[in-house]
Amino acid sequence: MGKIVAIGGGENGHHNTEYETELFDKEIIKLTGKDCPNFLFIGLANRYPDYYFEVMNGIYHNCHTDHLTYTDIKSRDTLIKKIQNADIIYVGGGNTYKLMTLFRMYGIDEMLRKAYDENKVLCGVSAGAICWCKFGNSDSRKLSSGSNQLIRVKGLGFVDVLFCPHINKEPFRIEDLKNMMKRTYKVPAIALDNAALEIVDNKYRILFLDKGATAQKCFWKNGKYTIENIDTREFRDVKELVTK
Repeated sequence: MGKIVAIGGGENGHHNTEYETELFDKEIIKLTGKDCPNFLFIGLANRYPDYYFEVMNGIYHNCHTDHLTYTDIKSRDTLIKKIQNADIIYVGGGNTYKLMTLFRMYGIDEMLRKAYDENKVLCGVSAGAICWCKFGNSDSRKLSSGSNQLIRVKGLGFVDVLFCPHINKEPFRIEDLKNMMKRTYKVPAIALDNAALEIVDNKYRILFLDKGATAQKCFWKNGKYTIENIDTREFRDVKELVTK
Protein backbone atom coordinates (compact mmCIF):
# COMPACT_ATOMS: atom_id res chain seq x y z
CA MET A 1 0.00 0.00 0.00
CA GLY A 2 1.29 3.45 -0.91
CA LYS A 3 1.02 6.89 0.68
CA ILE A 4 -2.31 8.68 1.08
CA VAL A 5 -3.38 11.77 3.02
CA ALA A 6 -7.17 12.14 2.79
CA ILE A 7 -8.30 15.44 4.33
CA GLY A 8 -11.85 15.64 5.72
CA GLY A 9 -11.99 19.32 6.58
CA GLY A 10 -10.04 22.44 7.42
CA GLU A 11 -9.71 25.58 5.30
CA ASN A 12 -6.78 26.08 2.94
CA GLY A 13 -7.38 29.73 2.05
CA HIS A 14 -9.56 28.93 -0.96
CA HIS A 15 -12.38 31.49 -1.49
CA ASN A 16 -10.77 33.93 0.98
CA THR A 17 -10.98 31.55 3.95
CA GLU A 18 -8.36 31.26 6.67
CA TYR A 19 -5.39 29.00 6.09
CA GLU A 20 -5.74 26.17 8.63
CA THR A 21 -4.24 23.10 6.99
CA GLU A 22 -0.52 23.79 7.44
CA LEU A 23 -0.09 20.63 9.54
CA PHE A 24 -1.41 18.48 6.71
CA ASP A 25 0.57 20.27 4.02
CA LYS A 26 3.86 19.91 5.90
CA GLU A 27 3.23 16.19 6.41
CA ILE A 28 2.45 15.71 2.71
CA ILE A 29 5.78 17.29 1.73
CA LYS A 30 7.63 15.33 4.42
CA LEU A 31 6.31 12.02 3.06
CA THR A 32 8.20 12.56 -0.22
CA GLY A 33 11.55 12.61 1.54
CA LYS A 34 12.60 15.50 -0.70
CA ASP A 35 13.40 19.13 0.05
CA CYS A 36 11.74 20.42 -3.12
CA PRO A 37 9.38 17.78 -4.51
CA ASN A 38 7.32 18.02 -7.69
CA PHE A 39 3.73 18.97 -6.79
CA LEU A 40 0.88 18.29 -9.22
CA PHE A 41 -2.52 19.81 -8.47
CA ILE A 42 -5.75 18.40 -9.94
CA GLY A 43 -8.59 20.90 -9.56
CA LEU A 44 -11.00 19.29 -12.05
CA ALA A 45 -13.75 18.88 -9.44
CA ASN A 46 -13.96 22.65 -9.06
CA ARG A 47 -15.61 25.24 -11.32
CA TYR A 48 -12.52 27.46 -11.20
CA PRO A 49 -9.52 25.10 -11.28
CA ASP A 50 -7.02 27.77 -12.38
CA TYR A 51 -7.84 30.02 -9.41
CA TYR A 52 -7.75 27.01 -7.10
CA PHE A 53 -4.25 26.21 -8.39
CA GLU A 54 -3.11 29.76 -7.57
CA VAL A 55 -4.11 29.14 -3.95
CA MET A 56 -2.32 25.78 -3.78
CA ASN A 57 0.71 27.21 -5.58
CA GLY A 58 1.03 29.73 -2.75
CA ILE A 59 0.86 27.00 -0.12
CA TYR A 60 3.33 24.69 -1.86
CA HIS A 61 5.67 27.50 -2.93
CA ASN A 62 8.72 25.49 -1.83
CA CYS A 63 7.86 22.80 -4.40
CA HIS A 64 8.05 22.64 -8.17
CA THR A 65 4.34 23.12 -8.86
CA ASP A 66 2.19 22.22 -11.85
CA HIS A 67 -1.49 21.42 -12.47
CA LEU A 68 -3.73 19.52 -14.85
CA THR A 69 -5.88 21.75 -17.04
CA TYR A 70 -8.94 20.77 -19.08
CA THR A 71 -6.71 20.99 -22.15
CA ASP A 72 -4.10 18.69 -20.56
CA ILE A 73 -6.53 15.84 -19.90
CA LYS A 74 -7.35 15.58 -23.60
CA SER A 75 -3.74 14.66 -24.36
CA ARG A 76 -2.72 11.24 -23.07
CA ASP A 77 0.96 12.04 -23.55
CA THR A 78 0.62 15.19 -21.43
CA LEU A 79 -1.27 13.31 -18.74
CA ILE A 80 1.31 10.55 -18.54
CA LYS A 81 4.21 13.02 -18.45
CA LYS A 82 2.74 15.21 -15.69
CA ILE A 83 1.62 12.32 -13.47
CA GLN A 84 4.92 10.45 -13.90
CA ASN A 85 6.86 13.62 -13.02
CA ALA A 86 4.93 14.25 -9.79
CA ASP A 87 6.07 13.33 -6.30
CA ILE A 88 2.83 14.71 -4.82
CA ILE A 89 -0.57 14.47 -6.50
CA TYR A 90 -3.07 16.70 -4.70
CA VAL A 91 -6.75 16.63 -5.73
CA GLY A 92 -8.90 19.60 -4.77
CA GLY A 93 -12.49 19.66 -3.56
CA GLY A 94 -15.68 20.18 -5.53
CA ASN A 95 -18.02 17.90 -7.47
CA THR A 96 -16.89 14.32 -6.75
CA TYR A 97 -19.16 12.73 -9.36
CA LYS A 98 -17.81 15.04 -12.06
CA LEU A 99 -14.24 14.35 -10.94
CA MET A 100 -14.61 10.56 -11.06
CA THR A 101 -16.35 10.76 -14.45
CA LEU A 102 -13.38 12.69 -15.88
CA PHE A 103 -10.89 10.30 -14.27
CA ARG A 104 -12.53 7.32 -15.96
CA MET A 105 -13.27 9.05 -19.26
CA TYR A 106 -9.63 10.02 -19.87
CA GLY A 107 -7.90 7.04 -18.24
CA ILE A 108 -6.61 9.11 -15.33
CA ASP A 109 -7.84 6.41 -12.95
CA GLU A 110 -5.37 3.91 -14.44
CA MET A 111 -2.53 6.44 -14.25
CA LEU A 112 -3.29 7.17 -10.61
CA ARG A 113 -3.30 3.46 -9.82
CA LYS A 114 0.22 3.28 -11.26
CA ALA A 115 1.22 6.37 -9.25
CA TYR A 116 -0.12 4.66 -6.12
CA ASP A 117 1.90 1.52 -6.87
CA GLU A 118 4.98 3.71 -7.40
CA ASN A 119 4.58 5.13 -3.88
CA LYS A 120 3.87 8.71 -4.89
CA VAL A 121 2.09 10.79 -2.24
CA LEU A 122 -1.61 10.90 -3.13
CA CYS A 123 -3.66 13.43 -1.22
CA GLY A 124 -6.53 15.87 -1.32
CA VAL A 125 -9.46 17.42 0.49
CA SER A 126 -13.19 16.61 0.38
CA ALA A 127 -13.79 15.30 -3.17
CA GLY A 128 -10.01 14.98 -3.38
CA ALA A 129 -10.07 12.72 -0.33
CA ILE A 130 -13.11 10.69 -1.39
CA CYS A 131 -11.51 9.85 -4.75
CA TRP A 132 -8.87 7.58 -3.16
CA CYS A 133 -11.46 5.54 -1.24
CA LYS A 134 -13.95 2.86 -2.26
CA PHE A 135 -16.94 5.19 -1.84
CA GLY A 136 -17.75 8.69 -0.65
CA ASN A 137 -20.63 10.62 0.89
CA SER A 138 -20.96 13.39 -1.69
CA ASP A 139 -22.90 16.62 -2.24
CA SER A 140 -22.29 16.49 -6.00
CA ARG A 141 -25.96 17.06 -6.84
CA LYS A 142 -26.01 20.25 -4.81
CA LEU A 143 -23.06 21.56 -6.78
CA SER A 144 -24.50 20.55 -10.16
CA SER A 145 -28.25 21.13 -9.76
CA GLY A 146 -28.90 22.67 -6.34
CA SER A 147 -30.39 19.46 -4.91
CA ASN A 148 -29.71 18.81 -1.22
CA GLN A 149 -29.73 15.05 -1.76
CA LEU A 150 -26.40 13.43 -0.95
CA ILE A 151 -25.22 10.54 -3.06
CA ARG A 152 -22.78 7.67 -2.76
CA VAL A 153 -19.99 8.10 -5.30
CA LYS A 154 -17.61 5.30 -6.24
CA GLY A 155 -13.95 6.24 -5.89
CA LEU A 156 -10.72 4.57 -6.97
CA GLY A 157 -10.82 2.05 -4.12
CA PHE A 158 -7.27 2.40 -2.81
CA VAL A 159 -8.68 2.59 0.75
CA ASP A 160 -11.50 0.14 1.51
CA VAL A 161 -13.83 2.60 3.28
CA LEU A 162 -16.61 5.06 2.54
CA PHE A 163 -15.19 8.53 3.19
CA CYS A 164 -17.40 11.27 4.65
CA PRO A 165 -15.87 14.77 4.95
CA HIS A 166 -17.15 17.86 6.81
CA ILE A 167 -19.08 15.85 9.41
CA ASN A 168 -19.19 18.82 11.83
CA LYS A 169 -19.36 21.75 9.43
CA GLU A 170 -22.19 20.09 7.51
CA PRO A 171 -24.21 18.24 10.21
CA PHE A 172 -26.88 17.18 7.69
CA ARG A 173 -24.39 14.51 6.63
CA ILE A 174 -24.76 12.67 9.97
CA GLU A 175 -28.22 11.20 9.37
CA ASP A 176 -27.58 10.76 5.67
CA LEU A 177 -24.43 8.78 6.40
CA LYS A 178 -26.38 6.53 8.75
CA ASN A 179 -28.88 5.74 6.00
CA MET A 180 -26.20 5.44 3.31
CA MET A 181 -24.32 2.85 5.35
CA LYS A 182 -27.38 0.55 5.33
CA ARG A 183 -26.51 -0.24 1.70
CA THR A 184 -22.75 -0.03 2.20
CA TYR A 185 -22.53 -2.89 4.63
CA LYS A 186 -19.28 -4.46 3.40
CA VAL A 187 -17.04 -1.54 4.41
CA PRO A 188 -17.08 0.97 7.29
CA ALA A 189 -17.36 4.73 6.90
CA ILE A 190 -14.65 7.11 8.06
CA ALA A 191 -16.16 10.50 8.94
CA LEU A 192 -13.75 13.40 9.47
CA ASP A 193 -13.68 17.12 10.02
CA ASN A 194 -10.58 19.24 10.61
CA ALA A 195 -8.70 15.97 10.46
CA ALA A 196 -6.94 13.82 7.88
CA LEU A 197 -6.48 10.10 7.39
CA GLU A 198 -2.83 9.28 6.69
CA ILE A 199 -1.91 5.86 5.31
CA VAL A 200 1.67 4.75 4.74
CA ASP A 201 2.58 1.18 3.80
CA ASN A 202 -0.40 -0.59 5.41
CA LYS A 203 -0.28 1.60 8.51
CA TYR A 204 -2.68 4.44 9.34
CA ARG A 205 -3.11 7.29 11.76
CA ILE A 206 -5.26 10.42 12.11
CA LEU A 207 -3.83 13.93 11.89
CA PHE A 208 -5.86 16.39 13.97
CA LEU A 209 -6.10 20.16 13.72
CA ASP A 210 -6.54 21.96 17.04
CA LYS A 211 -10.00 23.38 16.36
CA GLY A 212 -13.13 21.20 16.06
CA ALA A 213 -11.37 18.03 14.94
CA THR A 214 -13.44 14.85 14.66
CA ALA A 215 -12.60 11.35 13.44
CA GLN A 216 -15.20 8.58 13.55
CA LYS A 217 -15.66 5.06 12.24
CA CYS A 218 -19.31 4.30 11.44
CA PHE A 219 -20.97 1.04 10.42
CA TRP A 220 -24.02 -1.20 10.75
CA LYS A 221 -23.57 -4.61 12.37
CA ASN A 222 -26.26 -7.02 13.53
CA GLY A 223 -28.93 -4.40 12.97
CA LYS A 224 -27.18 -1.76 15.10
CA TYR A 225 -25.53 1.43 13.90
CA THR A 226 -22.22 2.01 15.65
CA ILE A 227 -20.12 5.18 15.83
CA GLU A 228 -16.61 4.80 17.22
CA ASN A 229 -14.32 7.76 17.84
CA ILE A 230 -10.86 7.29 16.33
CA ASP A 231 -8.01 8.77 18.34
CA THR A 232 -5.15 7.04 16.60
CA ARG A 233 -2.28 9.51 16.53
CA GLU A 234 0.39 6.84 16.16
CA PHE A 235 0.53 4.45 13.22
CA ARG A 236 -1.49 1.24 13.51
CA ASP A 237 -2.34 -1.64 11.19
CA VAL A 238 -4.74 -0.45 8.48
CA LYS A 239 -6.74 -3.69 8.89
CA GLU A 240 -8.12 -2.21 12.12
CA LEU A 241 -9.50 0.72 10.15
CA VAL A 242 -11.20 -1.22 7.36
CA THR A 243 -12.64 -4.05 9.48
CA LYS A 244 -16.00 -3.71 11.19
